[in-house]
Amino acid sequence: MKRRDFVAKTASAGVALSLLGLYGCKDSEKKAKQANQVENEDALFFKMSLAQWSLHRTLFGNKMDNLDFAAKSRSFGLEGLEYVNGFFKDKAKEVSYLKEMNLRANSEGQENVLIMIDGEGMLANADDKERFKAIENHYKWIEAANFLGCHAIRVNLAGGVDKSEAVKASIDSLNKLSEFAKGSNVNVLVENHGGFSSNGKWMTDVFSQIENKNCGTLPDFGNFCIEKNKEGLCIEAYDKYQGVKELLPYAKAVSAKSYNFNEKGDTTIDYLKMMGMVKESGYTGFVGIEYEGEMQPEEKGIELTRDLLVRVGKQLV
Repeated sequence: MKRRDFVAKTASAGVALSLLGLYGCKDSEKKAKQANQVENEDALFFKMSLAQWSLHRTLFGNKMDNLDFAAKSRSFGLEGLEYVNGFFKDKAKEVSYLKEMNLRANSEGQENVLIMIDGEGMLANADDKERFKAIENHYKWIEAANFLGCHAIRVNLAGGVDKSEAVKASIDSLNKLSEFAKGSNVNVLVENHGGFSSNGKWMTDVFSQIENKNCGTLPDFGNFCIEKNKEGLCIEAYDKYQGVKELLPYAKAVSAKSYNFNEKGDTTIDYLKMMGMVKESGYTGFVGIEYEGEMQPEEKGIELTRDLLVRVGKQLV
């Protein structure tokens, strides 16, 4: 589907969806200011959102429904929602369901921030036929994000074998997706998420050649393993601080990955150093809390990450 087809589609059958998404976003922003947020959060240079993956064990274990995510985020005093498509994978085109997601977010004073897209194909694949199919698979999520009032979807640049060929394939995929998304208010973002995408220099090579302004990066503090062995252990890693520094010039979102904690903070990531680079880059948008540790219950891990961000944020004011 070409961009003009998307524009025509939203202008006829989808006008109501676009308007509802727009109004939902504005309403969410208004109510978010009225919600019970973390004390003194206004003093920070960024806002905090909750990445749904932080609750993946709870969600996969059917202990919480996707529609309850907004209420859960509010309970932590946060402002924004970062969805994962896998938790409502068959609902991308179900208007009534997306409308309910908007209503839940609005009622809880939450802003729909973005949708993380997984399982829709390899966008760095050198096989054009397979890659074009993957591109088309993402169109419905751009439309869903637009309906929800999200500013972005996060995609993965996976499937590449040769570095240079993967760069070309990735540029073409991102150009097509961001061109399609120009008919909406949605940005197409790439996270360092394994393989070539966890190599900061490779990502810089890709994004230095992207011209569409609605395409950028989502630097994640922890996803810098380029290759794992059969046992799942990382055997090739990229320096996380160098990687974040290289991705920040193109950033339109930031993911505060966290693992395990001691009295000083996360045991594997220097948050003061990371957030210092974020501030220096001029980024002032949402920072998504993404707890991925196993030593703490998910809710406790979210609280610890939130408190660490607040503490570090105040140091950087």
